[in-house]
Amino acid sequence: MYKIVLQGVSNNHEYEELIKLFLRPDEYEIAEAGDAVNADFIFTEQDDKNIVKSRIYDELSSLTGVRPLWGILTGIRPVKLAGELVRDAKKHDAEDAYAAARRKMISYYRTSGEKADLALDIYRLQQETFGAPPEKTTGVYIDIPFCPTRCLYCSFASNQTSYSETLRYMEALYREMDFVADEMKNKGWSAESIYIGGGTPSTLEDKDFRQFLLKVKDMFGGPELAEFTVEMGRPDTITAEKLAAALNAGAGRISINPQTMKDETLELIGRKHDSADIRAAFAEAQNAGIKVINADVIAGLPLETAEDFDNTLAEVGKLGPQNITVHSLSVKRASKLVEIDKDFHYKQADLVSEMLEKARSYLAECGYRPYYLYRQKHMSGAQENTGYALPGAEGLYNVRIMEEAQTIIAMGASGMTKVFFPDENRLERVPNVSNYEIYIDRIDEMIERKKEGLFNAYERT
Repeated sequence: MYKIVLQGVSNNHEYEELIKLFLRPDEYEIAEAGDAVNADFIFTEQDDKNIVKSRIYDELSSLTGVRPLWGILTGIRPVKLAGELVRDAKKHDAEDAYAAARRKMISYYRTSGEKADLALDIYRLQQETFGAPPEKTTGVYIDIPFCPTRCLYCSFASNQTSYSETLRYMEALYREMDFVADEMKNKGWSAESIYIGGGTPSTLEDKDFRQFLLKVKDMFGGPELAEFTVEMGRPDTITAEKLAAALNAGAGRISINPQTMKDETLELIGRKHDSADIRAAFAEAQNAGIKVINADVIAGLPLETAEDFDNTLAEVGKLGPQNITVHSLSVKRASKLVEIDKDFHYKQADLVSEMLEKARSYLAECGYRPYYLYRQKHMSGAQENTGYALPGAEGLYNVRIMEEAQTIIAMGASGMTKVFFPDENRLERVPNVSNYEIYIDRIDEMIERKKEGLFNAYERT
């Protein structure tokens, strides 16, 4: 058991997130400053917290032999940081801003050259593909927090409940949508992108799904709308009627998320479908005329080998999705998997690294390019999730939500509205509650939060 003292630190959280990349929680303790004489490591906070994080990284790397590839970065948006470094280098008239940013990522933030290149390449592609958001546009996110089953690794606010409860939720959601649509119209704002997520939105019955999407189109569709995405992640929730409803509402993108093509794993993680259902769902969506399909796969699922993951990539590739998002398994504290093995993500580190490298190589050969990236806590190998797309099929909403340079209005349970103030380059968050029952009971409060934290906030600046 190592004793670590953090002197002069008011908030241990960010430092502990870094420490956990090297030591498991049962291998260290954060000791009181007065116990420094018995400490194995003493880190004193500086004006620049990254100096402390660099010391932690260097000393614990020396102790353990572990060198996390993302260096001291513990946040979820390394591409955003890469962009900030490029822009800063340009302000200082760097001869090659990307090269200067790369050097700082490696030397100051301790990232590997490979990860620095990945973040910078993605940032460059995003700028070339989408550029800056048009003025007075927002992203719109709407959450349907229901799933047929709860996956073994999942801790999202997804619920399995009676359909009468689902309809009660939809009534409350429509009230919030009505308010937001009216206020956006009053402000002269329009949606650049719409993303319907969850949960699994396609758990709604056909007629309710159709009604919902038409309401979304009527409320938020307009000339500035460049992208409309609907998650239909579970193949067993997809019907011809729902696909027709998506197309009729103007949704050009959907997600069908295999996670794996190994039937034994699908059963183990709690899915009600098999690989044959996945193939059938893809065929049905393509025959219906859906233009862009995203497929999620997960590296590091329980009992899967590198060969299993290779097979999943190959089988998903044959299905012809325009986007493939490769996730590193993230084991959250509220998931069933933690109850089974709290150290599972540590044990998978080397295997997941191998899987991600194979995915990057295979997808490049197939013509896919990485276009967005984000990280989560408790990821196997402290790696990342990467979205790959064929040229021209990149997801606008995915880029905007990660770059945090546009207001994203989130409705529904667990929705997190992000209010962007461009003159100050500042972001404020306006959260909805996560529990869908509390959301229903407190819908007036959720609306008031948006009124004060979003729509009235610009008048106060």
